[in-house]
Amino acid sequence: MRIPLHALRSAILIVSCLAATRAADIDDINAALDRLAAVRSDGTGNAEAAAAWRVVSRIPPARLADVLRAMDRTAGPLGRNWLRAAFETAVDRTLDAGKTIPAAPIEAFLWERQHAPQARELAYALLVRLDPRAARKLLPRLLDDPSVELRRRAVAVVIDRAERLLEANDRAAAVKALQRALLAARDKDQVQRIARQLRKLGRDVDLPRHFGFLTHWRLIGPFDNSARAGYATRFPPEKELDAEGVYDGKEGRKVRWIEYTTTDDFGMVDLNKPLGKKKEVVGYAWTTFHADRPRRVELRLGCKNAWKLWLNGKLVFARDEYHRGMKMDQYRFPVELKAGPNEILVKVCQNEQVEPWTVEWQFQLRVCDATGTAILPAGDSAR
Repeated sequence: MRIPLHALRSAILIVSCLAATRAADIDDINAALDRLAAVRSDGTGNAEAAAAWRVVSRIPPARLADVLRAMDRTAGPLGRNWLRAAFETAVDRTLDAGKTIPAAPIEAFLWERQHAPQARELAYALLVRLDPRAARKLLPRLLDDPSVELRRRAVAVVIDRAERLLEANDRAAAVKALQRALLAARDKDQVQRIARQLRKLGRDVDLPRHFGFLTHWRLIGPFDNSARAGYATRFPPEKELDAEGVYDGKEGRKVRWIEYTTTDDFGMVDLNKPLGKKKEVVGYAWTTFHADRPRRVELRLGCKNAWKLWLNGKLVFARDEYHRGMKMDQYRFPVELKAGPNEILVKVCQNEQVEPWTVEWQFQLRVCDATGTAILPAGDSAR
């Protein structure tokens, strides 16, 4: 949760007035930082933080990096908001007073990638504020950064350079720059922009592989979802995953697993195509993801239908809601893959509505890390 700075400052000042009697008890910067970092998502520690904020917002310029380091140990987004507001207020006060902020410790902090992304983004913003020319020096080193925001800025520079090269009719150099940008890009809009340019230049772009979308599935259905009862019903695929299984589907018709591969750039699995454009139905999609080792990943799902998602027989999450819109990475789930085969099962329900905007019976699913970098199955290494 990111609160606008002006609103956050106003709220802090109000709470500060209520907690003013405690301010005298907080004269140590380290203790004040600890109190800000300790604020929990439920608001626990807010009163103590109000007094601590008054101390940290007046921190000496040489200790600004300590505020950023405190963001590594925050208990939640509220703690980060307190620290961010204190940091930015301290910066404003220092510069408004005509004082100098030493850049070296802030830059050193930026290059320490283990720190919280939000803190490193603040460090970058300060360095550019101190010297607008700093971006030219910093951004080339941020193309593979774990901070999504810093990486995005770096990719934007390479895209702009590639487009200037195209204007100068240097196609070979432009292709090289675009391929470098694509390798680093994680945001859909940037990837689409790069892919369009590369395809115009006659280069192949494998977007499903770039994002880590799962494209090869077994599908089965339709099962019955009359009166939306199918969402809660445990149809056979929820009880067993048998590639040879044949079951009673909607209206007593026999259904069996069929192989399906999507060729959509963003891994869209459209159940209307192989299972028929129907209403009040349930379909299942099953795939096996082979992992080379146990590892923490994110499963990222996009779906506008009611759905359930299982990994290795364990329900990951479910949402009983229809036609509320869909976007890439709509739902993100940190999960643990085991070494070897991992069974992924998706249940997708279609309701009774017949308006044109309710026709979609589809989903997309990808495997990636927390930065959105694709994690590919064993035997298929990322570029």
